[in-house]
Amino acid sequence: MTDRKDELAANLASVEERIAAACDAAGRGRGEVTLIVVTKTWPASDVRILSGLGVRHVAENRDQDAAPKAAACADLPLMWHFVGQLQTNKVRSVVGYADVVQSVDRARLVSALSKEAVRAGREVGCLIQVALDAGVGGRGERGGVAPSGVAELADLVAGAEGLRLDGLMTVAPLTGEYAGRQQAAFERLMDLSTDLRRTHPAANMVSAGMSADLEQAVAAGATHVRVGSAVLGVRPRLG
Repeated sequence: MTDRKDELAANLASVEERIAAACDAAGRGRGEVTLIVVTKTWPASDVRILSGLGVRHVAENRDQDAAPKAAACADLPLMWHFVGQLQTNKVRSVVGYADVVQSVDRARLVSALSKEAVRAGREVGCLIQVALDAGVGGRGERGGVAPSGVAELADLVAGAEGLRLDGLMTVAPLTGEYAGRQQAAFERLMDLSTDLRRTHPAANMVSAGMSADLEQAVAAGATHVRVGSAVLGVRPRLG
């Protein structure tokens, strides 16, 4: 366990240096960017170590992994983010532990989240997931709503009981006009965030960037970066 703690501490320090350098290069303060460690496929013991090292935000993308892990770490001062594509039949479970759902991309999901948040007596933060590779159907390869659908969906979230509209999220697309152009993609997300804040001033969270492209996200203005492998290492295969 000591070896794992040393490994995670070194990795975390390296990521912190990268974020600080990116903030400095962009003329931003380090406090403007929040690190979210994506702990998917890694055990609760790692989450516990990370908490001891000062991590306060963790993310998961599969409810079947996240629910027991969150329960095992319920005593820790953590904010849990759900970042994966979310099916409505998993909403009740996710609302039980997630403080923020970053993958809101359709009206039916908003309704389900609202219903379960009210039932649980919780307020759940929501980010609209923007698909910058959205095709004719209006959805991206990895979920998300097309930029043209952001305003309508944001209004739904803002008006839904038990939900709080926090901002926007995206994943750098692998196809379409932004493929291989991460910073351009993140700058497009920032433009959409500026538009959103005209009608919803408090929705100022912008979640973008992962292990490989966090510098581009910080340069574009992201407020939150989601880092997994750079902190935890290469993920084990799912069984």
